[in-house]
Amino acid sequence: MSFVKGLRCKECGKGYEKLPVHVCEYCFGPLEVDYDYEAIQKVVSRKSIQDGPPSMWRYRPFMPIDGDPKVGLNTGYTPLIRAKNLGKALGLKELYIKNDSVNHPTFSFKDRVVAVAVTKAIEMGFDTLSCASTGNLANSVAAHAAEAGLKSCIFIPDGLESGKILGTLIYGSKLIAVNGSYDDVNRLCSEVAATHNWAFVNINIRPYYGDGSKSYGYEIAEQLGWKTPDNVVVPVAGSSLITKIWRAFNEFKDLGLIDKVTSKIFAAQATGCSPVTTAIKNGSEMITPVKPNTIAKSIAIGNPADGYYGIKTTKISGGWGEDINDEEVVEGMRLLAETEGVFTETAGGVTVGVTKKLIEQGRIKPDESTVICITGNGLKTLEALEGQFEMPTVIQPNLKEFEEHYSSHVAV
Repeated sequence: MSFVKGLRCKECGKGYEKLPVHVCEYCFGPLEVDYDYEAIQKVVSRKSIQDGPPSMWRYRPFMPIDGDPKVGLNTGYTPLIRAKNLGKALGLKELYIKNDSVNHPTFSFKDRVVAVAVTKAIEMGFDTLSCASTGNLANSVAAHAAEAGLKSCIFIPDGLESGKILGTLIYGSKLIAVNGSYDDVNRLCSEVAATHNWAFVNINIRPYYGDGSKSYGYEIAEQLGWKTPDNVVVPVAGSSLITKIWRAFNEFKDLGLIDKVTSKIFAAQATGCSPVTTAIKNGSEMITPVKPNTIAKSIAIGNPADGYYGIKTTKISGGWGEDINDEEVVEGMRLLAETEGVFTETAGGVTVGVTKKLIEQGRIKPDESTVICITGNGLKTLEALEGQFEMPTVIQPNLKEFEEHYSSHVAV
């Protein structure tokens, strides 16, 4: 059963049929999915959700598909970890990690959006999937295309981490590296989309694709006992995730699944690519595009498609935006690993480091409940840690040499 009435423009409100379009032809505003919330309310309850599968599809009525999901049946419902050790290090009494670094199948939150996009692409009759990606999306599109038996052709900026390149090629996808930034890649993909009848998950399928991120927000609220936290710190690239978490919380409130939304939403970026947080700190609603220069490549989008709405989300919620340099990104990755045993990619280092900065600024209070969003796995960005650790000493396989080495190490 479908609960999708169609699409509508976020700016002028014009309605559209359920087609592979993403921009309003009248005002050029972005399109979003228009749901029949009255019908959803008749079939959804806390119990119906809890009785659902342990995946993102427990929220099936809130997803923009007409039939059953075609791929990603084990995607989502990732752990919400009570991070006591990290909380102690940061001075927070109630800190949680929403850990999508263990998401199925490619260890990032992008598996959520792609599961929806591929299902929708199949419903619309496409046989080829494509995207512009900074790495995680490429992995996920390639994997889900393989699962669905579809072809895929994926575009990335040249110079991505080798783990993300190999993590795409292994699925048999055609991978094309473009000499330029993500924004250059995205512009090329828009041209290709106009001449090839492909499902570009973050272009012509974007309105549907983006709503997969809502499941991340639903899970936070459900896993906290049907309430929202005081603070959520979200890594920002195109600004879709930060807006969808906020929308998810408010959908739950409007349908009576939670009592109220108490959350302040904070945007986290790397200083080398911080168009959203820079605008927030400058009190501007307009994005000034930048050329990315950061190790946090997975969130290095200099001209974010939903940047305006990311800014708006932080403002409406009472949150803020902050960014950190590359050294602080690595420090954040190390701190999370050393305190909680969670190995995150550079984007997670950004959210941990930004959380630390927000606490120091007094924007996050010690007694407030806080969720840090961890959206990808550290095995994908090993290059960021090169030279950060002393390599192991090689000893002979005898006890005497071990004792000599261990004693000297402990003494140091």
